[in-house]
Amino acid sequence: MNMPVNEPVRASFSSSFSLYFFATRPAFLSATLASCMLGLTSALYSGVSIQLVTAVLSVLLALSVHAGVNVLNDYFDALNGTDASNIERIYPFTGGSRFIQNGVLTLVQTMYFGYILLAAAMLGGSWLAFQVSYGLLLLGAIGMFVGWAYSASPLRLNSRGLGELCVLLGFLGIVVGIDFVQRSSFSFVPLIVGMPYALLVTNLLYINQFPDRQADARAGKYNLVVRLPLNLAVWLYFLMTVLALLWITVMVFSGYLPELALLSALPLLLSARAFWLLRQFSAKPEKLLPAIKLTLASMLSHALLLTLIMLWNTP
Repeated sequence: MNMPVNEPVRASFSSSFSLYFFATRPAFLSATLASCMLGLTSALYSGVSIQLVTAVLSVLLALSVHAGVNVLNDYFDALNGTDASNIERIYPFTGGSRFIQNGVLTLVQTMYFGYILLAAAMLGGSWLAFQVSYGLLLLGAIGMFVGWAYSASPLRLNSRGLGELCVLLGFLGIVVGIDFVQRSSFSFVPLIVGMPYALLVTNLLYINQFPDRQADARAGKYNLVVRLPLNLAVWLYFLMTVLALLWITVMVFSGYLPELALLSALPLLLSARAFWLLRQFSAKPEKLLPAIKLTLASMLSHALLLTLIMLWNTP
């Protein structure tokens, strides 16, 4: 099969910096940036003054962890063969970065780069914990472990039907961690703020697994999309969308979120449209690109709206 023209090749990169930068799949790092935005907003909404230096450093560390997890996921998916055999991928959303498969980076280079990113995050996180609170070490260790165990052997949690839970916990953990750095203590506020967004991020991972379903099954990567009957698997996407809507509604009517936060549920209409498309084309991966883009738009639009609404209602 010929390589799709938009996939990366070595000649596409003018420098080693740009090559390694794009190996992290930077477009997907927007999910982490939105989590960080919600975490900082959570602290501000609680009346906490933002410390610029620690805020910037915590965001950079969160991005480093996510980048490292992305790179290592490429490495381990190359080892198990799922990306190499994936002929139904929708690049750049599914099927990995293609850096290994297209000869841009070797397996060893990819492995070292991923672990270097995680090591840098560990060093920076240790210094930040010394400045803020040692409770941050616990949060960082849990986040690092979940990110690593998502695809790394021998745990390979994404092959055991636990990958979706890892993503939910990971992105919710970013919101909690960014908030923690500012208030130096744990709070339920970032959990309340971050849960619907974490559900929507999980939906993005989930819908991205439909085009990869056959390749994942052949490689023994038994995520929930592979494990469930196809006609049933699509309904889990709908369930997570409904849970996000219910969470926002209950938190507003319980007084934990401002009334205007109900407006942050409007982007979930995009998820509803994506679900309708997923029901139609779950067995036709080549037609799922619009549904994937709608899911991404729903996720980021919700985060932006909720951030603006909470800032508007900040004391």
